[in-house]
Amino acid sequence: MGLDQYAAAHRGEAYTNDCGEIAYPDEIYLVEWRKHPNLQGFMQGVYGDGDINGVDVNLTLEDIDALEEAIDESGLPETQGFFFGENSDEQYAEQDREFIENARDLIKDGYTVFYHSNW
Repeated sequence: MGLDQYAAAHRGEAYTNDCGEIAYPDEIYLVEWRKHPNLQGFMQGVYGDGDINGVDVNLTLEDIDALEEAIDESGLPETQGFFFGENSDEQYAEQDREFIENARDLIKDGYTVFYHSNW
């Protein structure tokens, strides 16, 4: 068990797939993280009140800009949790920056970009 995180993007009308899950005709899987607790803390701040375990957190261009600024300034919030693992901002820095670039492009192309985590 542990903190599993990913980001994806979608557009188009939602439908229910053969497994009974909500899906989109145009969905793109962007990135997967494993035990990146400070990113989890950042995304919790974007979401606001409430637990984000198992919740899709929609991200705006402003959220992506704020994430980039936080990474540039080593400002991801120090976050701990029982299943979260050790902080690993440096380990994920390149992956985070690639996500930021791709997310910006997709949002500009009309996609909804979201972050999802489970633990």
